[in-house]
Amino acid sequence: MHNPSLSQNSLHKERIFRYITKMALNNKIPSQLSSVFVLMTVLLSKISAERNFLNFSEKCMGTRFSILIDEDSFEKASVGAKAAFQEAHRLNRIFSDYDADSEISQFVQNAEINRYVKISKQLAYILNESQKLAHETDGSFDITVGPLSRMWRISRFRKNLPEKSILEKTLKRVGYQNLLVDFEKNSAKLLKENMIIDLGGIAKGYTADCMLKVLKAHDLNRSLVDAGGDLVLGNPPRNKRGWKVEIGGRKHPKLPVLSLSNTAIATSGDLEQYLKINDVIYSHLINPHTGVGMIGKSQVTVIAPSGLVADSLASSMIVMGVKKSEKLIRSQKQISAYFLNQNCEKIHFHKLSSLR
Repeated sequence: MHNPSLSQNSLHKERIFRYITKMALNNKIPSQLSSVFVLMTVLLSKISAERNFLNFSEKCMGTRFSILIDEDSFEKASVGAKAAFQEAHRLNRIFSDYDADSEISQFVQNAEINRYVKISKQLAYILNESQKLAHETDGSFDITVGPLSRMWRISRFRKNLPEKSILEKTLKRVGYQNLLVDFEKNSAKLLKENMIIDLGGIAKGYTADCMLKVLKAHDLNRSLVDAGGDLVLGNPPRNKRGWKVEIGGRKHPKLPVLSLSNTAIATSGDLEQYLKINDVIYSHLINPHTGVGMIGKSQVTVIAPSGLVADSLASSMIVMGVKKSEKLIRSQKQISAYFLNQNCEKIHFHKLSSLR
């Protein structure tokens, strides 16, 4: 989770101000409200000087999505924000593995083994991007981990490792090699039965990208989209070099406060959420190679040109670790990453950057 600097009350203040202003212009403002009108005028002048932003928020994809807009017209911003949220809900109906009626769920349920099925262009795109990264990371990023995710969720609740026979059986339903995508023909096929596609490591970042495109189409270029902690940022606010962003999760003196624009940032991992079994610390995040939670405590934040790339790389690097991630980053463009790894009580910091 990342925390952009903003005022949560600016939207409500503007609504009150606009109502009182309308009454004043029509000479209908009661005398007892005249002091309120003056107060609101002064207050909103101060807000404008501090560059607070219009804030819109809705629940989507099982989390809270927020939009910050640096714009004087509330009507213009609200129309654009409404359209952006509509786009997010539309994409959720494609990508959600929790919704039995979503396109990805229907694809998995109705797919005939080893037979291509026609899918939408956007689903084909995100599946294709996922598979490319799966190959690049040797399976550290794997959207077929759905069965493992559900198994590990039960294990965490029971605070026990899954039985060996159950783990082995579940692992047989997983593997990015068992999903083939024909992007040119907008089709895909599964090679094994009972597979579950989990787009949780890429969908929110891509959705934030699409929401920002909608906002820009409404001439709202100075906007920020927060998709449950995955941030996609447009042009900087007026009179600012960028949006002020604090990296969430565990604080560390070497973690910078960033000023960003026209980029994206995502964090994966959590030094606070873990499960201890037989003196071994397991993460709540799955290691696709072992089928259970990753061992140890770690967190990685990735800055990349798009939300899709930032989200999926963060999901990959948390599994790969620092050394393998450094090699991956050097093959990418305009990527930076901040790692925190906890060993006993000491937290180690690493910063990685691409060479291009």
